[in-house]
Amino acid sequence: MNGGGRERGRPVGTQEMEAAQIRARVAWLYFIGGLTQQEIADQLGLTRLRTNKILGQVRSDGSVFIDIRLPMADCIEAEQKLKAAYGLEHVTVVPSLPDEAEQQRVIGEAAGGVLDTLLENGMGLGVGWGKTLAAGLKRVTARPMAESWVTSIMGGLTRGSGSSTFEVATGYARAISAECYYLAAPLYFPTPESRGMLLSHHGISETMRRARAVDVALLSCGDMTTRSLLVQTQTVSENIDSLRAAGAVGDLLGMFLDADGRPVDHPLNERVLSLAPHEVKPVRHSILASGGLYKVPIVRAILRAGYVKRLVTDESCAAALLTN
Repeated sequence: MNGGGRERGRPVGTQEMEAAQIRARVAWLYFIGGLTQQEIADQLGLTRLRTNKILGQVRSDGSVFIDIRLPMADCIEAEQKLKAAYGLEHVTVVPSLPDEAEQQRVIGEAAGGVLDTLLENGMGLGVGWGKTLAAGLKRVTARPMAESWVTSIMGGLTRGSGSSTFEVATGYARAISAECYYLAAPLYFPTPESRGMLLSHHGISETMRRARAVDVALLSCGDMTTRSLLVQTQTVSENIDSLRAAGAVGDLLGMFLDADGRPVDHPLNERVLSLAPHEVKPVRHSILASGGLYKVPIVRAILRAGYVKRLVTDESCAAALLTN
């Protein structure tokens, strides 16, 4: 080291860029990721004193308001690579967090921010379910969009959790003061015949018609472990072994897919009430919000099949998606 602590042979501009990247990560992990100063120091290999100093600087120099005003080069690079690799229109990559619930929250909030930029009065919005999508509500600017409407695009469960299809759809409808439509029926029916009979009901058929006509679709996906809320249900847990045997790597809107994104040959797929993956393809603006290494197989399958045009994920998932 020389020249006031500058490393020999390295351009000043490079050092400044690296310092800016460290500041960006510290700020993001603290203000958005919710980590403590010691956790940030451990994750980034810094001293707690330096972490504290950086936070003091970004507070005082205007770098932090509601959003972090510092770009993160690694995330931006991953975004561009994913767009090119999978033919996507937009990708947002957020830093990875050690806590799974916090990771879901920040991915969801980032997806809500993407959705907020797309919404226009008169649009139809279709939403799935789950904690990730529920978190996105925080980033949707409340405003009246009386000519718009919101619809659930999949059936529901028999128990509420704050992130069910009904609660998530209602939350987004309230945010934009829009009318809300529900698929007021279970996600899985006892038989394909009972599903067909319900689809003949006027209210259900009208909601399905709207689901197929949405301008924007906000989706998440599930893996094949008990981390998935869907796998925790009795209907799916009783079929998990046969689903795996059929080649399922996860689900999109309750439809179980193989590694290439094709619906697997399984009775559950014949009994599911939801917008089918191939019906998501024509949607003008589709957003998949999901991350974590355990979600890589199903996220990759969805991207390979081209079901969505936009992705919001985290760095670890992004890196794995780019390896194959």
